[in-house]
Amino acid sequence: MQQMLRNRIIEICNEKVAKKGENVGLSFYAFFANKNDNPELLMEAATWWIETHQLDHFEKAIKIKMMVEKGL
Repeated sequence: MQQMLRNRIIEICNEKVAKKGENVGLSFYAFFANKNDNPELLMEAATWWIETHQLDHFEKAIKIKMMVEKGL
């Protein structure tokens, strides 16, 4: 996964947890604007989320952050 995407995921997870607490869930769409302005990066996130790790549509932000920080 590109470092730029890793950084964005960690940033968004931190924001969501700060605003809504440690039980907040999110999907990989949370890391992107409402319009699809970078389809390659979106597909990279979707592949990591769905194919590589077989995650549910919504996962806890703290879980995703931990996975990204560990380089999974």
